[in-house]
Amino acid sequence: MKHVKESQDELFRSELAQSVGTIQALSALNEPVERAVEIVSAALDSGCKLLTCGNGGSAADAGHLATEFIIRFQQDRPSLPAVSLCESGSTITAAANDYGFDHIFERQVRGLGKPGDVLVAFSTSGNSRNIIRAIEAAKEMGLKSISFLGKGGGFTRGLADVELIVTSDVTARIQEAHLFLYHCLCRMTELRMGLAK
Repeated sequence: MKHVKESQDELFRSELAQSVGTIQALSALNEPVERAVEIVSAALDSGCKLLTCGNGGSAADAGHLATEFIIRFQQDRPSLPAVSLCESGSTITAAANDYGFDHIFERQVRGLGKPGDVLVAFSTSGNSRNIIRAIEAAKEMGLKSISFLGKGGGFTRGLADVELIVTSDVTARIQEAHLFLYHCLCRMTELRMGLAK
């Protein structure tokens, strides 16, 4: 049992060190984070909205981010328009059934998106075809786009107006870093819009 506890302690310390290292490396993303804040605050100030999307754990992040904007982040303020494209099982399964899984977010961007809106897309690998198609549709329709990526950005790299690429190949570390980044996005946007102290 002592050996098991020692190995668990080592694993915990190793995971913690990896996580801390990944978070500390995000300091290199200061400039793109500021550009993302500019894009989001300009859209919301002009009455436009955010559309968010992702697969799996990234779908949870997309929903989390939309909730922070439409409900609140750390303090009371007016609701800000944000819609997660991951929430409707009937919409997603209909799109997947009728058009294919690669189109589940693209169809929603085309139906809900308006020029001036912002698409925020999450993909830890950067290789999700449905994310790529959503960003391409957004660009075609006059939406701005922000991508949260990892693993070098994959095939999504270079498509969005702003890219936040976490320098890790470990999905768990990338997701932890994405959470930190979009919490910063929320806080900095509220401050820029004069909605928080």
